Amino acid sequence: MTEPSPSTLANEFAAALDWWRDAGVDHDFADDVTDWLVAPEAQSAQQEHQPKPKKKAEPAPPPPPKKIGGAREDWPAELAAFQQWLVSSEELDGGGAFPPIAPRGSAGAELMVILPEPEENDSDDLLAGPQGRLLAGIMQAAAISDDDIYLATVLRRHTPMPDWQALRSAGIGEVLSHHIALAAPKRILAFGRNIPPLLGNDTAQGTVILPNFNHEGGSIPAMGVGSLAELLRSAGRRQRFWQRWLEWTDS
Repeated sequence: MTEPSPSTLANEFAAALDWWRDAGVDHDFADDVTDWLVAPEAQSAQQEHQPKPKKKAEPAPPPPPKKIGGAREDWPAELAAFQQWLVSSEELDGGGAFPPIAPRGSAGAELMVILPEPEENDSDDLLAGPQGRLLAGIMQAAAISDDDIYLATVLRRHTPMPDWQALRSAGIGEVLSHHIALAAPKRILAFGRNIPPLLGNDTAQGTVILPNFNHEGGSIPAMGVGSLAELLRSAGRRQRFWQRWLEWTDS
């Protein structure tokens, strides 16, 4: 088969263009519908009155987390009533398999000891297990009697793998701060890395002396350390804790 010469192809293209030109198709076209019979002025008015495309609605932001404890103005303002409220209020958590355990001690204690949560086997009293025995040994070595200690936990019941970031966002730190203000201890010893951030001190190290805990009633010296579970597992940690304790209490 003989291929057409370049001149023949040029003639064919020219003939095709002439055909489309004679048909009136010699301009660009668009997909939008256009009424070609409408006068230009009326067409412009139609375009102005055409509804503009609606913007895609932004997804609604997630609702804020429900505040732990409910409205702050409803919290008890006396320590004894607050202790009872910690055990009985349905606003503090969503329940659980473990019972709520009340704090123990009196206002104005020499030392307030704060732990993240009760031990797994606690039923009537806080720290009835190995962590409690370790704490008792520490307090005995420090010559601090049970009557001079106020013992409390951030969570009122043992809670496997708590979400501390979510608890902090929901206001558990405010409940703890209110608790401290009512207990009014002379010093605070907090076991657990998750507690200092609740008091406004974000620390990455295991054992640190925190700035004073400040509240409306004044300022309280505070010391944050690793958890009692960590101290139980390591003699080296216990030794470092004791050295830090001596430095803190001698200050």
